[in-house]
Amino acid sequence: MSKQQEIITMFDDIAGSYDLTNRVMSCGIDITWRKIACKQAFKLSKNQGLEIADIACGTGDMISHWQKNAQKEGVEIQSIIGFDPSEGMLSVARKKMPEINFIQCEATELPLESESKDILSIAYGIRNVVERKKALNEFARVLKKDGILVILEFTKCENPSLIEQLMGFYTKKILPFVGGIISRNYRAYRYLPDSIEEFLTTDKLNTELSEVGFKPLYTKAFSAGVCTLFLAKKL
Repeated sequence: MSKQQEIITMFDDIAGSYDLTNRVMSCGIDITWRKIACKQAFKLSKNQGLEIADIACGTGDMISHWQKNAQKEGVEIQSIIGFDPSEGMLSVARKKMPEINFIQCEATELPLESESKDILSIAYGIRNVVERKKALNEFARVLKKDGILVILEFTKCENPSLIEQLMGFYTKKILPFVGGIISRNYRAYRYLPDSIEEFLTTDKLNTELSEVGFKPLYTKAFSAGVCTLFLAKKL
């Protein structure tokens, strides 16, 4: 089994408890991060009647936030669609939002026409894509010129401050324990800190975005660098 398939199978296994585990582990603060992501993306996107694609959509959390925040901001969404390689996660998403079209596929091969979307989002998913550069190129293909890419992700700190070290301890030691109890799958939540440690710093991810045709517009770290929001424009 390939590394990518192992990750997909892991998410299939924890799909049923995924939403509850996320809320408990983040104390609900991830909701605030998603709201800010939506609000900033709407500010940067000039269009109305937006076509939005959410990649690695999981159980549909980000899609729900796109819808709710569009209503608050007076933004019209023409269509929104979710993609994820895990059928287990999509099964949960379809039960929560039967009106949304959810498609099983990997981030590297999206069944979408070129230059067809105004906004493309991926929340806590790019870290799990083994062929990251290929996926970023695919995002650039799918977005319209001046389209907005939204990435929310846990990023690596090269020279962490004291508070960042404390947050790192929480992520490495406490989260796997809590996630393991709720999901009954310790291995899956041990993967979280390991994957963060193997991932990029904020600067390196912005460099990769620039290399595939994006212009980074907005980068903001949350909760002592635990999570970072990236917004970039397709050139």
